[in-house]
Amino acid sequence: MRSIDADNARGRRSKSGGWNWPLTIILAVCTLTVLVPLYVTVVMAFKTTGQAIDGNAFSLPAPFSIEGFVKAWELTDFPRAFGVSVLVAAISVTGTILLASFAAYAISHNWQHRLFRWSFFYLLAAMFLPFPVLALSQVKLTGMVGLDNPIGVAILHIMFQLSFSVLLFTAFLRSIPGELEESARIDGASVGQVFWRLLFPLLAPMSATVGIFAFLASWNDYMMPALITADPALQTLPVLQQIFQSQFSNNYNVSFASYLMAMAPSIIVYVLTQRWVMSGVTQGAIK
Repeated sequence: MRSIDADNARGRRSKSGGWNWPLTIILAVCTLTVLVPLYVTVVMAFKTTGQAIDGNAFSLPAPFSIEGFVKAWELTDFPRAFGVSVLVAAISVTGTILLASFAAYAISHNWQHRLFRWSFFYLLAAMFLPFPVLALSQVKLTGMVGLDNPIGVAILHIMFQLSFSVLLFTAFLRSIPGELEESARIDGASVGQVFWRLLFPLLAPMSATVGIFAFLASWNDYMMPALITADPALQTLPVLQQIFQSQFSNNYNVSFASYLMAMAPSIIVYVLTQRWVMSGVTQGAIK
């Protein structure tokens, strides 16, 4: 009987230690769908105009050229557009973290009250209302109050990120032992001191996760700034990429160079901070 159990245990270990080929193949295909377009974007960006239109998108540049980057820099007025995008993203990230953490703190500490529970469910329901559904009303409202500019776009980004962010913060806060706050209250700490000196530092992993999601959503957004911002000189980088869909459709090296410059910051931020995303979501789920 003991030998049978040992054989079963060895069988389970060998089975669990083997390759899951179907899952591996699916992951490999998904990886290629991302890496192949990224490879084409990079090599096309460093080609000359003649090389870019030769019909061979996978060939390496020979020689390497930064002609596309120079032209894209001038056509999009890259420093100005980059500054506008950074401004919108910075306001969106900061506002989302602060407002979501405030709301989550109030909800998690007053869950027994019906008003706060309903507020939480109301925020969750807002997750099912994407911007395209409310686009017309938002365009009219921002125009009426003078927020048809990057500041208005940043405020709307905060509002549309609030639901998901409050959900993450609330789950994390409800997992923190109440004894920590009780001990701080006994020592004479006020509500503000408890939040800023005790709880907010503990929220660092989740704050990083929320900030990264808010940054990626803000930086890559096209529809909201395109519809809200009235002044073309104050448009963000994703909106300005539209110029290459019509006027310069044959200058593939310029188009891809512009795309690469626009998406490079989001790729760099995600690569450098992806461990925060995984750790924050995992901690919130486990706790």
